[in-house]
Amino acid sequence: MKQMGAGEFKAECLAIMDQVYKTGESVLITKRGKPVAKLVPAKKQRDDIFGYMVGKAKIVGDIVGPVTPLEDWESK
Repeated sequence: MKQMGAGEFKAECLAIMDQVYKTGESVLITKRGKPVAKLVPAKKQRDDIFGYMVGKAKIVGDIVGPVTPLEDWESK
């Protein structure tokens, strides 16, 4: 685990966050030599299930009408 002072972290915060994301290595942030915070990589979020199949299927024909002709249906 990498260790750095709060002043150095403040000056390079965004670059350090990118590095933690890419490498997965945690960073311990200290103030006057004492640990005060720890920056750890976030868990990867799963893809949302909504919209997962967008563009994977193609509609060919009528999707609203009955599959069989109306004459085949029984009426009571």
